[in-house]
Amino acid sequence: MKTIRLIYPQWQGGNIARWISGMPAADASRGYYLGAMLLDFLAPKTDDEIFTVPVSTDISERIETNGVLDRGIIKKQTKAALETLRIANPDRVVTLGGECSVSVLVFTYLADKYAGDVAIVWVDAHPDITLPGDDYNGYHAMALTACMGMGDEDIIGQLPAKISPVDVCIAGLRECEYPYIEKRVEELGLAHFSPSSLANDSSLLTDWLKHNNKSKVMVHFDMDVMDPADILAAVADGPSGGLKLTEAVRIINDIAAVKELVALTVAEPMPRLAIRLKNMLAELPLMK
Repeated sequence: MKTIRLIYPQWQGGNIARWISGMPAADASRGYYLGAMLLDFLAPKTDDEIFTVPVSTDISERIETNGVLDRGIIKKQTKAALETLRIANPDRVVTLGGECSVSVLVFTYLADKYAGDVAIVWVDAHPDITLPGDDYNGYHAMALTACMGMGDEDIIGQLPAKISPVDVCIAGLRECEYPYIEKRVEELGLAHFSPSSLANDSSLLTDWLKHNNKSKVMVHFDMDVMDPADILAAVADGPSGGLKLTEAVRIINDIAAVKELVALTVAEPMPRLAIRLKNMLAELPLMK
């Protein structure tokens, strides 16, 4: 089994500057890029091959096309990620992002590789099932629907496979943001569990996995699933009531104990302090 580490610092799927105060909008928007680089720096050393998806940092013009912000560059970077995976030919992928859409190509690639014998556990405060034309145009909020084959036709057309909603579970869901998104969760029949239902043990989630007929599992871990009162690692500083860091780690380890883990994504770190320090260094003499 060949495992690779994929550094995928895509930030264009987010439209987040409005929610981050105290720093320039451009730095906030590209914060996920720096976040991915920091995850790579902080992650344990590995003998596995490491690949990096080329991601533009140009922010000169951000354009919404067909209801998707930065659609053109996202298509280009999705193609680059697919080419990277085809060259690497991994059996398992650890992805360090970047916003939530970094899971899309990886998960659909592995769904194709394993002929659909995969389930998804989406560990996230949000369901990420918006569609082009909904109130929010960031592709990262469309990531799970993209995994299921729904969304912009040009982007979805690049994906190697799709995962059925019956093989998708959302763990830690606490904010749908719009009533029609909450309704969409039910219409798609997505299994979902609140943070409080998983805080003390993972049995509801692991029971779902045991009853799912897929032998392999792919886990997406969004930093915003965690309670900001415990650790502020994501964009939003609210609402409270999320998982504690130790609870999130326990849940993911429990998932891996039940089914063969073939993908783990860590996504959406927003390194506020690192961004401020970076900007400070740029203002010091002899540093430019």
